[in-house]
Amino acid sequence: MILFPAIDLKDGACVRLVRGDMEQAVVFNADPAAQAKAFEAMGFEALHLVDLNGAFEGKPINAGAVESVLKAIKMPVQLGGGIRNMETIELWLGKGVKRVILGTAALQKPLLVHEACKKFPGQVAIAIDAREGYVAVSGWAENTRVKALDLALRFEDAGAAAIIYTDISRDGALTGLNVEGTSDLAYALTTPVIASGGVSSLQDLIELKREEESGIIGVISGRALYDGRLPVKEALEILKGAKGLGG
Repeated sequence: MILFPAIDLKDGACVRLVRGDMEQAVVFNADPAAQAKAFEAMGFEALHLVDLNGAFEGKPINAGAVESVLKAIKMPVQLGGGIRNMETIELWLGKGVKRVILGTAALQKPLLVHEACKKFPGQVAIAIDAREGYVAVSGWAENTRVKALDLALRFEDAGAAAIIYTDISRDGALTGLNVEGTSDLAYALTTPVIASGGVSSLQDLIELKREEESGIIGVISGRALYDGRLPVKEALEILKGAKGLGG
């Protein structure tokens, strides 16, 4: 199981939001490339990168910051936020992103997801962000009446590299992972699942690791790493043994 440190980009800086609220953005580092290099030096195997402005705008907004990160580190990067067409998918994969993440597109453009997974096997993940069990899109600003599991099942035959499942109510709130909800989703799918939202302590990782056989292959952490609540060495040791994005 792999631990992905998260860099969320807003107006070119590394920020963390509380439950996806752009008005509650806390800047942790004005230099995303420097933050990425710091994470790499700590021993992380891969980076989770999100263009928050892009998620709201529906197109890449923090492209300069993303490119600076790609140039600064050697570890693989998975990128989401504002990726809604094949042109953008090809753009980022061509610039060195190891895996693109499709979220809003999964609900609004399912054919795109299937086509991308087929064209770029192993390089497309699907983000399913849920609020009280129902999918939210467009940077979590738009709620739907589609259940997270129902959306995930639509892509069981697509060949996606992973489903990234985020419990929005917990994201950035340091209230603990929704381990039960994540493992239930993973058990229901053949597609591997990456957990996200609410990591607050080593205990969260211990509990998640116990559910690894359900099909959970990784977990994303942001605020707990920036705040120092999650000791990196101990966290990596708890989850060690998994393969990174490189295979």
